[in-house]
Amino acid sequence: MLAELSIELFTRDGLAYLARWGHVLVGIAWIGLLYFFNLVQVPAFAEMEAAARNNALDKLTWRALWWFRWAAAATFTFGVLILLLQRGIDGSGTQLFDMDYWKTSQGISILTGILLGTTMFLNVWGVIWRNQRVVIANARNVQAGGEANPDAAAAGRRALMASRQNVIFSIPMLIFMVGTAHFPYQVGFPGGGARALYWIVTLAVFAAFELNALGYLGGTGTGGPRVIYDTHHNALWTGFVYGAVSLLFFMVLLSA
Repeated sequence: MLAELSIELFTRDGLAYLARWGHVLVGIAWIGLLYFFNLVQVPAFAEMEAAARNNALDKLTWRALWWFRWAAAATFTFGVLILLLQRGIDGSGTQLFDMDYWKTSQGISILTGILLGTTMFLNVWGVIWRNQRVVIANARNVQAGGEANPDAAAAGRRALMASRQNVIFSIPMLIFMVGTAHFPYQVGFPGGGARALYWIVTLAVFAAFELNALGYLGGTGTGGPRVIYDTHHNALWTGFVYGAVSLLFFMVLLSA
């Protein structure tokens, strides 16, 4: 029995299971570190003296960022593997290229989660890590007796905005990822008009958030549309409201 089970793990369905397990495992590490940075580290750093903060950036933050960015990359990779290994609606082919699947309520739900999760992954590597490298290099240079980099504060703000936007995205992302299998909505094919309206509204709201996080809606200063990034409480409340409204919109429009 055990030997048969071990062999089944190396079939297509078994590998799909392993990919899903890996996706969840590394995803927990990624999102857990995202919440650590935003809910614990940033508030703690605000209470530290400059020397202590620089030492923590040198000794702690860079290590946490290593696990953070590679957990994000692994989560994305396992997610792609799931789509390549998972069977299509008719039990053949692959889910990734099954156009009928992406027209179902479940397909639209998972695709919404994919949109948010992939953007979060790109924010990690393209914005957060790139700017945190400047911040950490500055901390190490100052500890060694060098001059502070005048660009470090701006880099830190850009990284913070992207990181808090990822907190906001993480809440609806988890709702839709988990909801693909566990929502109580009806299974079926929503009409083309309903699908089009859903994606127009969803993409417009998503784009406004991401452009704001990147500083294209008035810069990177505090206040204004950036107030949602000014505290971790603001980011959390925004994420919960965004998630609740997105879920309600999805269920009313596509699950009727």
